[in-house]
Amino acid sequence: METGSLGTILKSEERAMELDWVKRVNIIRDIAQALSYLHHDCAPLIVHRDITSNNILLDEEYKACVSDFGISRLLEPNSSHWSMLAGTRGYMAPELAYVMRVTEKCDVYSFGVIALEVMHGIHPGDLIKSLSLSMLVKDILDPRIPLHMVDPFIKEVPGVILIALQCIDTNPQSRPTMEQVSQRLTYPKSLPISNVHGFHSLTLDHLMNIEHT
Repeated sequence: METGSLGTILKSEERAMELDWVKRVNIIRDIAQALSYLHHDCAPLIVHRDITSNNILLDEEYKACVSDFGISRLLEPNSSHWSMLAGTRGYMAPELAYVMRVTEKCDVYSFGVIALEVMHGIHPGDLIKSLSLSMLVKDILDPRIPLHMVDPFIKEVPGVILIALQCIDTNPQSRPTMEQVSQRLTYPKSLPISNVHGFHSLTLDHLMNIEHT
């Protein structure tokens, strides 16, 4: 792919600046659409099992494509799907460490990590460990990218953060499906955040309360 891997770009101070917030939201939407296709439009469904930033490739227009299906699994109906532990550390769903049963919710967790990585600018391992409801949404975002309060940014970025957090829920059953994620990213809910002050004071707790109003 012309632009290379998402992971390589995010690790480069210079190239990461190419990914403004609009591009980043679009990349996350592309990944969600790809996984929704694998999980809901293929029969039997396909679980990728190794969704990482290095396995997301970008074309010259920054459209994201999912690559490397080397350890993917077809999930046949009425099968147990027990498996040896496989995937990339830091992206694997926590339940795989003790259950080792492959489901599509494993990909959902990995997607949540990727979405946070795109918005945060680096792998969010330390961020995930320190998450709290009092954390400001702006502190999750990549400090290399200016916070221009344009309409697409205000309307979509907080929603992407919220979806990512729901995808990394430790309970697999509480995670949304990739079809739900893709639909929510394609038709984002307008959040009542109308100015810079409102955004800079937005906490994760406020964001979750807005979602349920």
